[in-house]
Amino acid sequence: MERASQISRKTNETDITVKLDLGGGDIRIDTGIGFFDHMLSSFASHAGFGLDVKASGDLKVDCHHTVEDTGIVLGKAFKQAIGDKAGINRFASAYIPMDEALAFCAADVSGRPYLVFDADMNEQKIGDYDSCLTVEFMRAFAMNAEITLHLRCEYGKNAHHITEALFKAFARSLKSAVRIRGGKIPSTKGVL
Repeated sequence: MERASQISRKTNETDITVKLDLGGGDIRIDTGIGFFDHMLSSFASHAGFGLDVKASGDLKVDCHHTVEDTGIVLGKAFKQAIGDKAGINRFASAYIPMDEALAFCAADVSGRPYLVFDADMNEQKIGDYDSCLTVEFMRAFAMNAEITLHLRCEYGKNAHHITEALFKAFARSLKSAVRIRGGKIPSTKGVL
């Protein structure tokens, strides 16, 4: 069963195309934001997804529109790729350490978009990336993928380590949540 999608979105601020394959494949990321490219590559690698992201945005303003809009498009691609959700695990969680930082993510591929994000960043910038954009990306993804997502930094000091641990915990949670375990919709309602 192929679980793949391609979504494009163009606004006055950004032009983004995402190709996502939940079964794996090549990883090619180009957003113009080095650290964000690193996070998306890490996400795809640890989730076991094939991911091709081509994003251009108004980086002369700042990185906000590009990061948030990439979350929107990737979320839509994820929703399309999982289809009717028949047979998926649905729920999953992961703890990921990175040096002094420990991050946690719990995901419910529920059809109900919600985000809880609890991660204080001690540094405002990670390269050209504003550390406050991590919550914007995760919110955009959760709302457009229509999943419930809880992310928390248990402890940590370095914003790079905290952010990378969050992205990896997010990846591991989604990898497990979309794994096929049977044929039925995992809900007493019969629909997600």
